[in-house]
Amino acid sequence: MRRLCRYGRCCRDLARGCSLSPPAASLGVVPAIANPASSHGILRGLSAPCRSLDEFPFPPRRRRPAALGVAARLFCTDVVSLGPPEGGCGGVEDGGLDSDADKVYKTVMDHSCAYHDMGNALDQTGIGLTTALVVGVLHRLRYEEKIAFRFFTWAGHREDYEHEPQAYNAMIDILSSTKYKAKQFRIVCDLLDYMKRNEKKRVPMEVLLRILRQYTEKYLTHLQKFAKKKRIRVKTQPEINAFNLLLDSLCKCSLVKYAEELFERVKSKVRPDSNTYNILFFGWCRVRNPTRGMKVLEEMIQMGLTPDNFTYNTAIDAFCKAGMVAEAAELFEFMRTKGSTMSSPTARTYAIMIAALVQNDQLDECFKLLGHMINSGCLPDVSTYKEFIEGMCTAGKVEEAYKFLEEMGNKGYPPDIVTYNCFLRVLCDSKKVDEAIRLYRKMIEVQCMPSVQTYNMLISMFFRMGDAEGAYETWHEMDERGCAQDADTYCVMIEGLFDCNMEEDARFLLDAVINKGLKLPYRKFDSFLMNLSVTGDLQAIHRLSEHMRHFYNPAMARRFALNEKRNSVRLRGK
Repeated sequence: MRRLCRYGRCCRDLARGCSLSPPAASLGVVPAIANPASSHGILRGLSAPCRSLDEFPFPPRRRRPAALGVAARLFCTDVVSLGPPEGGCGGVEDGGLDSDADKVYKTVMDHSCAYHDMGNALDQTGIGLTTALVVGVLHRLRYEEKIAFRFFTWAGHREDYEHEPQAYNAMIDILSSTKYKAKQFRIVCDLLDYMKRNEKKRVPMEVLLRILRQYTEKYLTHLQKFAKKKRIRVKTQPEINAFNLLLDSLCKCSLVKYAEELFERVKSKVRPDSNTYNILFFGWCRVRNPTRGMKVLEEMIQMGLTPDNFTYNTAIDAFCKAGMVAEAAELFEFMRTKGSTMSSPTARTYAIMIAALVQNDQLDECFKLLGHMINSGCLPDVSTYKEFIEGMCTAGKVEEAYKFLEEMGNKGYPPDIVTYNCFLRVLCDSKKVDEAIRLYRKMIEVQCMPSVQTYNMLISMFFRMGDAEGAYETWHEMDERGCAQDADTYCVMIEGLFDCNMEEDARFLLDAVINKGLKLPYRKFDSFLMNLSVTGDLQAIHRLSEHMRHFYNPAMARRFALNEKRNSVRLRGK
């Protein structure tokens, strides 16, 4: 009995339990996957049937029942659990919250997004704050410095609570625990240290200016040295650079309101520059309040500072994400008609607007804007195509996405393989098999030959859906089209076979990887060792380890194991 496979060729309808090929030879003897003498196109119909699946050069499929419980990884970095985890998932559970610290922590994490009102949610819990409670919550947030500082700031503004030295010390430790954090939050730590030592909730203006000046003299000396060497007169005050870092730290912690209050206090002492306004503007866009951001932008223009197109793009994107498409269109029209050279729309500006119009079912306006884009000489690039297609597919407008590609081709901008791969990635991530195969056939029809990344995405999609037959057919299609498999293809295929409990097929491909001398990514190598440890195949483990020894040294393996251990501890800490 014959059936038509998803690629348009005839394949034999095999029973689920039958073997794909005779048993392979022992490890070390890998039969070659021969390319056919004549390639069979996807759309040639039924004129010449392709190889059936029982001719596929893999060993027979023998499904091994998954082991239950915990299996030791003989040659890997930790222990893997194959059964359901005991005690549920890590992190905070929905039920069984015994302590107030757990309740506060859960409320903080549930409202940790930048645009969520964390303070209002914490006020509604009705839990009285104590130093022990605050320190306990900070300990749970020790790996989330931005969220921790946001909670710490909220607690410090409560009327029934004042921070004690223990809370200040815990917060300073979190903000300075790594080199990156110490650099980003060094000024914040200086302010907290002053507040702790002097038992004050607010830093006086003269003290703030002194801290900014000291920070500039100690850490921001490169600009002054360069200006002195080149005999350049710097008009801006040196303290503004340190002040911008302080505002940036507050805005990244979603404390834009406090950053603006601090800006209003300091701007009469330290003259702000364009970076100051951009930081505040980006902060309001981060918390999805573009209306307040536009007020900052207006003040920036009144000060004689000119925003660039990156600033406008951020504003338009924030308006669109907040559902204020009309305001975004008004700002875009201002850029297009009254903007300067520095603030004229770019390809990304058009992409953001077109994606927003598609999601709001304004397709006529979308194609009209596309015409303006081409007439203005702003040529679409790969990122533009990606924004268009992702926006259309996210809104469920797959047919409109095809129409867009056709329209761009008619205007002299035909999509290339990178554009098609962007389209295919969206479809594969959404597990739209029929649409993905349809797009693949269209690529063949317009003579845009698929790349190895195209096939890798298709194989990965089939394995995510549990369709090993589709992955096999895609592998066959690569041979038919003369597209050689690379290391990523083998990784995707082997990982999918292990997930489908097809260990013998996976070991066969691992043997092919060894014979071809391919270098596997270290993370994949560690994952494959874990799967081989579960099956107890010591011979395959030894061969793969000896093969990878040519590419990685033991020191790198130790560093990888330590990093994995740190990540595991970090996740458990959450």
